[in-house]
Amino acid sequence: MPAPEMSTCFWFDAQALEAAQLYTSLFDGSRITEVFYKEGDPDKGAFTVAFTLLGQAYWGLNGGPLFKHSPAVSLTVHVDSQAEVDRLWAALLAGGGTESRCGWLADRFGISWQIIPRALPRLLRTDTTGRVMQAMMGMVKLDIAALEVAAR
Repeated sequence: MPAPEMSTCFWFDAQALEAAQLYTSLFDGSRITEVFYKEGDPDKGAFTVAFTLLGQAYWGLNGGPLFKHSPAVSLTVHVDSQAEVDRLWAALLAGGGTESRCGWLADRFGISWQIIPRALPRLLRTDTTGRVMQAMMGMVKLDIAALEVAAR
C-alpha cells in the first residue's frame, strides 16, 4: 500500500496558474506538474494546478472570492546571500505585492512570504541576540550586513 502524501493547497479567486508560473520560475528544480482545466477545456481556465517548489508539493485551486489569504500562514524561504534576498523580494513584490516588516511580504496574489537569510538564525544564537533582534525588528527587507553589524 502506498504511503500517504501531503501537499498544501492555496485557494485563489482565479489566478492559480499565474501564481504557480511565477513561483516555479523563482526556484531551480521547481515545476508545474499538472493542470486540471474546468470541464477539461483550457479555454475555460484552470480549476486546479499542482506544482512543486524546492521539493515541496502544492496545489492552487481557483475557487472564487469566498476565502482570502492572511499572514497567519506564510511560505518561508531560507537563502544564503543578500543577492538572493533581493532577487526574491523584488520578484514577489512585482505587480502589486506589499511589504510588511521583519522579512515578510505578501505577493500580488495575497500569499505571505518570509525571505530569511540563513545568517539570521546563526546571529540570533549568539550573546548579541538582543541587538540583532532589535535591528531585525526595524527592517522591512532583511539586510544581512546590517544584522552582522548589530551583532558586533
